Amino acid sequence: MSNDKDLGLRPPVSPHPEPYRGRITSPASRLRNLILGPAGRYLLVGGVSFAVDFFLLVLLHEYFGVELWLATPIAFLTSFAANYFLSRFFTFAGSGARGTSFVKYVALVLFNTVAASLIVSGFEAVGSSYMLGKVASTAMMTVWNYFLYKHFVFAQNKAPRVA
Repeated sequence: MSNDKDLGLRPPVSPHPEPYRGRITSPASRLRNLILGPAGRYLLVGGVSFAVDFFLLVLLHEYFGVELWLATPIAFLTSFAANYFLSRFFTFAGSGARGTSFVKYVALVLFNTVAASLIVSGFEAVGSSYMLGKVASTAMMTVWNYFLYKHFVFAQNKAPRVA
């Protein structure tokens, strides 16, 4: 008695995998997904947070005479609550435990507060504008925060795959 393989009834197995048969997307569709996806929402939330932070810094330092070393962390920490809740529920919609993500966020905010204060004060110390220092520190934090938010702070819980 012979089997199917011996009779040549099975199609030959190609050593190359089949080509991708997924949905083909246009460049416009990919751009729309980027803008409306997590990266776009992250930039929107970050823009709102930066506006609050920057204008409060200027208001405190320029109009109320608060020393820069104190005005910088006050302004930065003021944008903390709005940024956390918008990031958690709007940008990344994290499914992790709220307490855990909040603790991770607080640790990152503390690090960023020190970094922002040092960068802003450093710009002023070398004779540059503290406002330029604020923009520079925000640009740096924007990059590292996105990856830390996505993969650490608001990371999605991955349920084990059931075979």
